[in-house]
Amino acid sequence: MLYRKLKSPEIDCLTRQGCSAESWETVLVHERFTPERIHNIRFQGKVNLGIYTEDLNLPDRGSHPAGLWNSTLKDCTIGDNALITNVQNLYRYEISHHAVVDTVQSLAVTGETRFGNGTEIEVLNEGGGRELLIYDKLSAQIAYMLVHFRHHDALMKKLQSLILEYCKGKTCTTGYVGPYAQVRNCQVLRNMEIGEGAEVQGTLILEDGSLAGCREDPVKIGSGVTAKHFIVQSGSHIQDGVLLDKCFVGQGVRLGKQYSAEGSAFFANCEGFHGEAVSVFGGPYTVTHHKSTLMIAGMFSFYNAGSGTNQSNHMYKLGPLHQGILERGAKTGSLSYMLWPCSVGAFSVVTGKHTGNFDAADFPFSYITAEEGKSQLTPAMNLFTVGTRRDSEKWPARDRRKDPRTFDQIHFDLFNPRSIGKVLNAISILQDLNEKSRKEQEFVSYKGLVIKRLLLRTGIKYYKIAVAIYLGDILIKLLNQVKAGKTLRDLLTEISEDTGDRPEKWYDLAGMLVSETSLNACIDAMCHDTTDSVESLLAILQDTAAGYENDNLKWWAQVIKETYGKQAADLSRDQLEQILEDWKKNVLKLNNMILKDAEKEFDPTSRIGYGLDGDESIQQKDFESVRGTYDGNKFVKALRSENDGVEKRFQEMIKVL
Repeated sequence: MLYRKLKSPEIDCLTRQGCSAESWETVLVHERFTPERIHNIRFQGKVNLGIYTEDLNLPDRGSHPAGLWNSTLKDCTIGDNALITNVQNLYRYEISHHAVVDTVQSLAVTGETRFGNGTEIEVLNEGGGRELLIYDKLSAQIAYMLVHFRHHDALMKKLQSLILEYCKGKTCTTGYVGPYAQVRNCQVLRNMEIGEGAEVQGTLILEDGSLAGCREDPVKIGSGVTAKHFIVQSGSHIQDGVLLDKCFVGQGVRLGKQYSAEGSAFFANCEGFHGEAVSVFGGPYTVTHHKSTLMIAGMFSFYNAGSGTNQSNHMYKLGPLHQGILERGAKTGSLSYMLWPCSVGAFSVVTGKHTGNFDAADFPFSYITAEEGKSQLTPAMNLFTVGTRRDSEKWPARDRRKDPRTFDQIHFDLFNPRSIGKVLNAISILQDLNEKSRKEQEFVSYKGLVIKRLLLRTGIKYYKIAVAIYLGDILIKLLNQVKAGKTLRDLLTEISEDTGDRPEKWYDLAGMLVSETSLNACIDAMCHDTTDSVESLLAILQDTAAGYENDNLKWWAQVIKETYGKQAADLSRDQLEQILEDWKKNVLKLNNMILKDAEKEFDPTSRIGYGLDGDESIQQKDFESVRGTYDGNKFVKALRSENDGVEKRFQEMIKVL
């Protein structure tokens, strides 16, 4: 925009309205500038002003004319129809059009800054060595690679160089408040970049950070917040006295109620209230709601922390270098405790106090309890709980991200090549333990865990339910493509090409499921000379994530080959029909076991505390008025409806065959 110098009548008018300047020569204005809406302003250094003709809407004050009132400005540009009022110190800032800065003690850039970009945070391991470079376009998958692939020298060098180059480009001595942003009733904001539409109200201190939102999904920072050296992405809300230091907050996150975090990262749709996080890698949907909960030096995703959950890495001599991994969908019960290092398999539940180290990564869908000072594993039992089923359904529905561009790549399938691959491995381990155990043994041991010998075969049987459902689900997907006009043999031949002797390994990169082949191709693409920006890294990850469905089908064909000893395209009609029969039988079995678990929520024990001072009849009526009935429960009705449709779906697929 071209600016002109003030005219003498304009300077006279501004002076009459209580304005002053170190030098009116350095105050430049828009060609159509008029001074009527500028009162009691002290201009210092170089100041550029736009035009102010519209009225803006303030949430608790109604309509207010755009313009400048009762403030001190130094080296600033104020865009068209912005509002600056009651700002004691506005220094080195560009305030975009229709932005509001109202009743703020100080909004200033104190020198060269990157607005939090390039800050190193020590996630997962407090002792260092897994430092995460944060920046305003960071995704969960890039973060996962930076933290976990330290052994891959070429990848580390490429990622770090591209990120540092991007952060270098963010270096500036002038801050920015984006269009339609509102900064109101705040104390000190220093070296901040505030994105479009952001709402910042009642904060205490924001320092060296970025609020990288957009108008479709703005960032909101509320009362009492103190944050330093941080990044917040679009759609996230932080309020109610939250304390952050060296933290990354991804898209759609909610932090509040005096939550405090240091050296931690929270990716898409995480929630943190009341408790504390130190060196946490919070993958998508990591949730902690309780005041007494401490999460420390761990990696989590799709995680729910019970009240009083605590981890410890204090058993050290060379520093706090231990760490813990809770795979996708894990939960911890109230007052659970784990002494790092520990590893918990996907969709498992940990209860009790565990003072020894264990590795349960090979056993998804399990219970891990503390029994007489030992960590006891009950394999596969969490397959049949209401919580596992409800969680898998609620996560997609609770994706809060409204930004047209999402950074984290997330796959939601409960039964997928990663989880079923772990299940197949668990079956093999349990079979081996069963063969080697003696009948007089009550327990067998495995990587710091004990397992009741009599539960080995039960675990195998239950795990096979998940495998049968997965195999049938994929076959039904293929048969639905047949209904769309393709032949089944052609589809089976296509996905069977280059099938190895064994199903390949899969990874869960903080929400993104990827085969080893696709991951290696992704890394190769990232390391290639043509990959020259953080934007190209995001594009590579997006393309890799888009290949999930096809890779899923290929992995299914690999499992079929290992199971039947032949290519999927060579399966007989009877074998294909048997896969569907097994699918039907096991879906019904699983659903009925989940229904049985749900029924516990309506048994007499659950009614304790209802119908106070009444008889059993009053207790029953009071319970039903609050909780409803088992038969009327929404979840129960939906599961029964699914059961009713299983036979119909089975018959439809048989016809397609």
